Amino acid sequence: MSDTEELPNPDAPPLLSALRWGGNALITIGLAFAAVVVLGWARAPALPEQAPDFVLPDLDGTPIALRDLRGQTVVLNFWATWCGPCRLEAPTFDKFAKDHPEIPILGIAVDGPAPKVRRVAQQLGMTYPVLLAEPSVLEDYGVRIFPTTVVVAPDGSIQWAHAGLMIRPQLAWATGRVW
Repeated sequence: MSDTEELPNPDAPPLLSALRWGGNALITIGLAFAAVVVLGWARAPALPEQAPDFVLPDLDGTPIALRDLRGQTVVLNFWATWCGPCRLEAPTFDKFAKDHPEIPILGIAVDGPAPKVRRVAQQLGMTYPVLLAEPSVLEDYGVRIFPTTVVVAPDGSIQWAHAGLMIRPQLAWATGRVW
């Protein structure tokens, strides 16, 4: 030990110790958040400039076309019933959908059939539309990791893409909303 290195002071006030601990905890949380953001960007699929159009059935069999939502920011969330991170983020997407009804969120389930997906969506409290994916849509969007989220701008261009778990601040930032 060098002459200038300080030893912890056992007589330090508890408040000072708590502040040091809290500061370390905030730094750790900040670094973890940064890692989630960076890893999501690094693994995001390579997408064309314009969002590939699709028509997919919802859980009742009603076809939903992406082109019909042109003029709005749209969030596409590709998920699977067996996917742990997908299940973790579902309440975030549901709360966001309720807080921002002007931004349609489409949950695109990759592992039907509809009765199974409906049961899981209900368990997770997903009140936004859930569609049943087709392999061609997964290929068009380059989805290989679940969950994957794509934000489509009102003009149909890809605004943002993220592979992996999304947290509310990321979703708010990607759509230009406050959380």
